[in-house]
Amino acid sequence: MRIVPPAITMILSWATCTSAFSSTSRMMARGTSTTTRRLATTTTTTLRSSTKESSTTEIEWPTTKIRETFINYFSDRAHKFVPSSPSAPLNDPTLLFANAGMNQFKPIFLGRAAPGTELATLTRAVNSQKCIRAGGKHNDLEDVGRDTYHHTFFEMLGSWSFGDYFKEEAIEYAWELLTSVYGIEKERLYATYFGGDESLGLEADLEARDFWLKYLPEERVLGCDAKDNFWEMGDTGPCGPCSEIHYDRIGNRDASHLVNMDDPEVIEIWNLVFIQFNRDENGLSLLPAKHVDTGMGLERLCSLLQNKSSNYDIDAFTPIFDTIESLASVGAYEGKLGEEDVTLKDTAYRAVADHARTLTFALADGAVPSNMGRGYVLRRILRRATRIVEYACVLKLRLCVCKNLLILAFVAVVVDTFGEAYPELVKNQADIIEIIEEEETAFSVMLDKGIKYFDEEINDGEAKVVPGDKAFFLYDTVGFPIDLTELMAEEAGMTVDMSGFEAEMEGQKERSRLARLAAKGLSGDRLELIAEQTSWLADEGIEVTDESYKYKWDVKVDATVKAVFTSDGFLGDGESAKEGDSVGLVLDKSSFYAEAGGQDADLGTISFEGGELIVNDVQVYGGYILHSGVISTGSVSVGADVKCQVDYDRRRDVAPNHSMTHVLNAALREVLGDGVDQRGSQCNDEKLRFDFSHKSAMTVDQLRDTEVYVRETIEKSLPVKAEVMALADAKAIPGVRAMFGEVYPDPVRVVRVGDDCSVEFCGGTHISNTAEAEAFVLTEETAVAKGIRRISALTRGAAAKAVAEGTEFEGKTSSLESINPDETPDLDKQAGALRKDLDAAELSAALKAELRARIEAVQKKGIEAKKRLLAGRVDKVLNTVTADVEEALAAGKKTLVLNLDIGADSKASQKVIKAVQKIAPELAFMGISEEEVGSGGKILCFTIVPASVQESGLKANEWLKDVLDSVGGRGGGKPGNAQGQAPNCSDVDAVIAKAESFVNDAIAVA
Repeated sequence: MRIVPPAITMILSWATCTSAFSSTSRMMARGTSTTTRRLATTTTTTLRSSTKESSTTEIEWPTTKIRETFINYFSDRAHKFVPSSPSAPLNDPTLLFANAGMNQFKPIFLGRAAPGTELATLTRAVNSQKCIRAGGKHNDLEDVGRDTYHHTFFEMLGSWSFGDYFKEEAIEYAWELLTSVYGIEKERLYATYFGGDESLGLEADLEARDFWLKYLPEERVLGCDAKDNFWEMGDTGPCGPCSEIHYDRIGNRDASHLVNMDDPEVIEIWNLVFIQFNRDENGLSLLPAKHVDTGMGLERLCSLLQNKSSNYDIDAFTPIFDTIESLASVGAYEGKLGEEDVTLKDTAYRAVADHARTLTFALADGAVPSNMGRGYVLRRILRRATRIVEYACVLKLRLCVCKNLLILAFVAVVVDTFGEAYPELVKNQADIIEIIEEEETAFSVMLDKGIKYFDEEINDGEAKVVPGDKAFFLYDTVGFPIDLTELMAEEAGMTVDMSGFEAEMEGQKERSRLARLAAKGLSGDRLELIAEQTSWLADEGIEVTDESYKYKWDVKVDATVKAVFTSDGFLGDGESAKEGDSVGLVLDKSSFYAEAGGQDADLGTISFEGGELIVNDVQVYGGYILHSGVISTGSVSVGADVKCQVDYDRRRDVAPNHSMTHVLNAALREVLGDGVDQRGSQCNDEKLRFDFSHKSAMTVDQLRDTEVYVRETIEKSLPVKAEVMALADAKAIPGVRAMFGEVYPDPVRVVRVGDDCSVEFCGGTHISNTAEAEAFVLTEETAVAKGIRRISALTRGAAAKAVAEGTEFEGKTSSLESINPDETPDLDKQAGALRKDLDAAELSAALKAELRARIEAVQKKGIEAKKRLLAGRVDKVLNTVTADVEEALAAGKKTLVLNLDIGADSKASQKVIKAVQKIAPELAFMGISEEEVGSGGKILCFTIVPASVQESGLKANEWLKDVLDSVGGRGGGKPGNAQGQAPNCSDVDAVIAKAESFVNDAIAVA
């Protein structure tokens, strides 16, 4: 017997709240809070107990006060407060989500902080970072709800030193804050240090141990292995030993043996990471600058200071749990776990509360549900908000309304609780609600498709394994989450071939990677510098590349090779790279533009005595520009004199595309409103692409207005000027635009178009006057993800060609419109052919939409005229048929085959049959009609055979099959009537002869 988990009952009970919730949803969309702000304005909070017997207690340390105290403590010690980066790092494709406080400081650790940026000069920092761990290496999703401490969303309190202080000060700060400021009992604290690892060739971190012994007795300072006390960013890159601070919730005992043993009463609260090494393929080496990266989970610290055994019992979760209790008729949250939580009610409480926070923060930061990457993870979180509802979906219950209730009811609560600390929640509340509602509607449609495919293509009652390729089809094409496929497979007594699924996934990633490389004219692995290489360059006294020449045009810059980099590392003295080698050159100066800000890198050549490097990629790492390519002739080594030759003809096609993205940005704000934010761009020598936030597809009028705005800007011949100024001054410019999540240098380069058309931070190469763009055509506007649209456009010669193409199609459309449909039987086909050509053409999207509508109108007229013409032909045919049937009856015939002129109209064939049956009910009849007389195309064949003739051996279905088989057609029916078609027939007379021959043979045999 299957027991439906009680969590389903909980969800079903919410269904009764639908009407009340719909009004609540409307209030939330207008930004109206449904709960009272309780945390942001007070330092003392009344906290509802999570036990069954409710009680109220005054807490000294609410979440807001704990967060503010941490930040203020380090700010008072010369740490710069750096606001949390978005939980969805839109400008870092290597991360699904920000999963640690150090993510936004990664360029510093990797040696890639661009000179002049705030990161490059930062020495101390503090913040509370919004983090999400769901998907990828750091994934807590499946554990959420099952225990008291896992979250997909959490806040990480962090402090950093970048090449400033090190272990002693970090340990001193941690000890003072915990014991003197927060007032935590010293006797409950334990510290760990890295105990060494022979396999890594590393000795114990006795330095950290000795600093801890200043505050703790020896028995509470514990050496641990690399698994717990050696931190690494990844397989390669910066790393180092760490020191963890653990807290004993019980106290008055020796709990040292429980440290790092996953005991819920002895918990890690703060991790101090000492980044002093770099790992590469050759092992570990010391970094030139040592860093400190500390992180402490806010929720866990709150549970400690509020004397709660569970993170979910702290004040930050109370409003969400109160809302759940008010909506669900299942009782209050009791904090039960495991087997004790028999109904899974409390598990559902925790999962829903956590996922509501995650979705609200992620969507507020610009992430959107999709079928790839972080968007796919958000979809999983949204649906896992009640795992049991997914189970119900496998049983084909429709609970989408309830799922809307499940998440949307809590958005306002999360916003109310955290909105003061994170104002982006308040600003984007209505968008969050709209996205979730749209996603759930789409999920319902996808679910139907996925279940149908599973039932029809996979679950045949015999198979025991869902093939990997079919599971991937469900995921990739249908949008069906793999975990739902696993649930459905389990329900059907099957398993999923996950290795096959992963292989399909990796194959797709590899195809995407190769496509990206091919688009850049590259092949094989891409050369790139990491922290070790940039540090080596600096240690060798090599200055960062002078890139000031990149803004000059038509120059050949003389330079010197400072380093030659290959896949095996830097070449040493006396070594040289030869013809055919793939290398990257670091020069003292360069005129090449390195890929950045959505603009493709310059291409060209670097020539040297007796040879040349074909440059096909240019990237910058920590100020060092790496010119990558293949040596076509000769050889090159360090110290060689070279000449940089940019392909300026190509740049002349790139620059107007970049400048027009700025104008396009301004145009979209003018046409769509100030809610438009840039979400990405790409400018190359072929086209420009611009991604922006907007909820729906642009209308034809909006597309036209946007295109006209840019064209008029070009016609005005506005100057395009660049100026370098202090970042603070630049930010104060009225109307200045900056890319969301982008880090800009100080001073920053500001690009202006005209006096008031556009002002943006930008380091790209531009034209000097809008007239140089010559022309502009907006060719496409599509969806990228929920709430994100993408425009593609052309400038210069490509745009002029598109304009000419549009003019040509306008002429063709006008000519088509001038044709009299009553005199042109194939007008609908002419219109269809023109429509097909139009769809494939590259021209203005607004014009294409207009022409498409005009062509469709012509096509409709052609179809209507064809119907009128056919109706007249049918009337004539019926008269002819009547005469032919009467003649056949007079001659005593039992069968008749006629060549008719009714097109391929099955309705007309029914009229013919009725006419025949009325005149001669005992006559076997077959009609054959060409769709277009003499075309050699489609034919229609239909037949009736009365019972009296069937007794003679003639069956309608057999007769039809024999005739259509002769011309590659097919049909079906019964002995009394049948109908079918053949796609091509060049000899109708032969078909008629075949039909008559079959009749004669059938009746003769009988």
